[in-house]
Amino acid sequence: MGDPSAPEAEDAPPTIEIIRGSATDEELAALIAVVGDAYAQEAADAVAEEPVVSAWTRTQRSMRAPLRRDIPWGRFSG
Repeated sequence: MGDPSAPEAEDAPPTIEIIRGSATDEELAALIAVVGDAYAQEAADAVAEEPVVSAWTRTQRSMRAPLRRDIPWGRFSG
């Protein structure tokens, strides 16, 4: 397998590498068929749901930033 952290790793098709033993052409064809079908099924099922955004969510103000406790305020800095 290639380096999964490489930037082009997501665009590259999956690869199969036989590292031990020897497989016949029929065994490789069966392996590719089964793994390819499982990969295609998983890719088809991997659909993200669209988040539901209500009118209230679109119009509400965002939360204010938390108070910074490291900055003293006024004359009371100690």
